Amino acid sequence: MSTRARILEVAARLVAESPDGEISTRAVCEAAQVGAPALYRHFGDKEGLLSAVVDHGFDAYLATKRERGDTTDPVEDLRNGWDSHVDFALRNPNLYRLMNSPAMRTPPGSAIEAHRILTRDLERAAAQGKLRVAPELAAQMIMSATTGVALMLVSRPVTFPDVGMSARVRDAVHAAVFTADVSPGVPVETAVPSAAATLGALLRRSHGSGLSTAESALMTEWLDRVSNAER
Repeated sequence: MSTRARILEVAARLVAESPDGEISTRAVCEAAQVGAPALYRHFGDKEGLLSAVVDHGFDAYLATKRERGDTTDPVEDLRNGWDSHVDFALRNPNLYRLMNSPAMRTPPGSAIEAHRILTRDLERAAAQGKLRVAPELAAQMIMSATTGVALMLVSRPVTFPDVGMSARVRDAVHAAVFTADVSPGVPVETAVPSAAATLGALLRRSHGSGLSTAESALMTEWLDRVSNAER
C-alpha cells in the first residue's frame, strides 16, 4: 500500500470513529506512522486531506450510480436516487456531515459528480415532458431538499427521529418539480412552463436545430426564464 493510500485509509477510519467527525492531522500522522511533511506533500493541507476522505468514502456510493443503466422512467430513477442518498447519509453520518460542512471551501469532486448525475436524470425527465421547471433549477431544489433532510436525520436524531419523513419530503418536492404529460386539459399557467422546460432540454441535446451557437444559447436562456417563472 502506498503512503498516500495508507494516510487516506487511516484518516477515513478516524473520521468514522470520531464522536463528532473531527480529526487532527497529528492524529492521522501518528496512526499512519508518517511525518507531517508526507501528509502535506500528498494532500496539500487538512482541507485537501478531508476532501480526499470524502471522495474516497463517497466513491462506492457513486459507483452504483455510474454503473446503473437508465430505465425508461427517469422519475422512478430520481425517486430511487433520493432514497439511496439518504440511506448513504444514515450509514455514514460523520462522512456525510463532513461532505456538507461549510468549512469545506472547495466542494469535493464527489459532490460535483453527484449533482451532475442528478441533472442528467432531470434532463431526461424534461425531454419526456415531465418537468415543471428547467433541469438546473430542479436539480438545485432536489439537491438542497435531499441534503437538508439527510443532515437533519444524522445531526438531529432526537428532533427528527422518523426516517419516514424523508419519503414525505421527497414526494412533496417531486410534486413541485414534476408534472404529468402536457395535454389540452392542463391549465395554461402549468402547460406553458412545462412545455418550455421540455423544449429547453431537447434544444440542449440537439445538434441540428438550425440555430447558431449564439442563437441556441439565447433561446435556451429565454426558455429557462419561462419555465422558471413564478406561478
